[in-house]
Amino acid sequence: MVQNSNGNDNGNGHSISIRRPRKPRILIVTPEITYLPPGMGNLAQATNAKAGGLADVSASLVSALFELGADVHVALPHYRRMFHMDVGRLISNELRVYKNRLTDSRIHLAEDRCFYYRDAVYSNDYEENPLLALAFQREIINHIIPTVNPDLIHCNDWMTGLIPAAARRLGIPSLFTVHNIHTYDVTLARMEDAGIDAAEFWKYLYYSRVPYNYEETRSTNPVDLQTSGVFAAHFINTVSPTFLEEIVRGEHSFVPRNQRSEMVSKRLADCAVGILNAPDFSYDPAVDDVLTQRYDAENAAAAKRENKRVFQEKVGLTVDPDAPLFFWPSRLDPVQKGPELLTNILYKTLEKYHKQNMQLVLVANGAYQRHFRDILQMHDLYGRLSVCDFDERLSRQAYASSDFLLMPSRFEPCGLPQMIGVIYGSLPLVHDTGGLHDTVEHINLKAGTGNGFVFRRYSNEGLAWAIDEAMRFWQEPAEVRAREVTRIMLDGKARFNHNVCAQHYIDIYEKMLRRKLVKPF
Repeated sequence: MVQNSNGNDNGNGHSISIRRPRKPRILIVTPEITYLPPGMGNLAQATNAKAGGLADVSASLVSALFELGADVHVALPHYRRMFHMDVGRLISNELRVYKNRLTDSRIHLAEDRCFYYRDAVYSNDYEENPLLALAFQREIINHIIPTVNPDLIHCNDWMTGLIPAAARRLGIPSLFTVHNIHTYDVTLARMEDAGIDAAEFWKYLYYSRVPYNYEETRSTNPVDLQTSGVFAAHFINTVSPTFLEEIVRGEHSFVPRNQRSEMVSKRLADCAVGILNAPDFSYDPAVDDVLTQRYDAENAAAAKRENKRVFQEKVGLTVDPDAPLFFWPSRLDPVQKGPELLTNILYKTLEKYHKQNMQLVLVANGAYQRHFRDILQMHDLYGRLSVCDFDERLSRQAYASSDFLLMPSRFEPCGLPQMIGVIYGSLPLVHDTGGLHDTVEHINLKAGTGNGFVFRRYSNEGLAWAIDEAMRFWQEPAEVRAREVTRIMLDGKARFNHNVCAQHYIDIYEKMLRRKLVKPF
């Protein structure tokens, strides 16, 4: 007698078997991630490799799917050195509880010696990055996809640009997320040398020119990785709605107006959406254990003064909790982040607000850091300017101690610091572009709206105007500032969280699969 799933028979004394459909299996492919929830596998508590916001949104999405009970898998390179593997300590009571819900074979590491001894996700050597990308994708295509047998593959950025083409060849729907505009070109021959059988899916890739056949294209017609992901995926998203619109309209001069950019614009206009990233849930001053004093929106004013006092002493600023403190949180990259705007006006600005004891701290690395150190020494700005190497704990303390946050990016696909800033009560000063446009609105005290200070023209004068606006706000009565910061913090915590972000992705998955990810079986 064959039993059905409920142990019932078919009315003739014979039980029948009913096969319940399994949950859709989602494979998320990412070159970086900040954490994984306990229970996803023995390596969950060891995986941490971050270069930017991609790591945070990947972690939050995987975590949200896992918490829902979805059949989620993640594939990433095996960065042994960065992971600091110690498997013996990874089994805990909490993990055993999670195991009752989902099995522990959901983390899939791409194995190659080129990943094992790295200290960073990406290389400063331009020629090394394509090698890393090809090794990663070789393992995904040859081993991980056959092992997981996913119903849908979610690929992230140029390092996964070949995967949508391979997925299309296999009949697996794929989502491709564009996190930035960086890309690399590789030939089919180079893919073959890396161990990828590109002949299986070469027709779905995007080339420098129209290919005639595999043989003539193999060595002389490079494949664009980012554009191939856009070209081959079933659906695409960028990490903010406005950045998507900017690409479609061709507004960015750093993207050459050529056949590639026109194809990308058309493809994104036809089948793409913009979904804002969100900061990791641990960015919350009420629970952040690195702060001198934790706080929420209701008691932020007093707590931030205490955090500021301790932080000022720590980084060498004059201890004065009444001083307006500006914080630079982003890498010092003059191509994207705009540090040259600040260096051009820095001394003049600090002198302008010398009586108010205006202070500035940078907790960031990058090519432009030396310019800030030169200004510090040349003008003897010790006590008013502090330049620190990036450190996660110090950065969190800066969010909690600062009053204002500087983010004058030339372009910004999404950005996370401006969201973290409002959650911690540090009001952002931003250039009106991309994800900054979507997340920061200029403050209007009369209307009780806005959460920061926005300048429209990317220039020294634009940033200087925004700083003047912030200082006008600072000179408002303390009760007015406290009221506005409370409102902004509450709004920020409600808007900028990984549950909201993850739900948007889940909605896309379900539309692509035409079925619910999680349902009672």
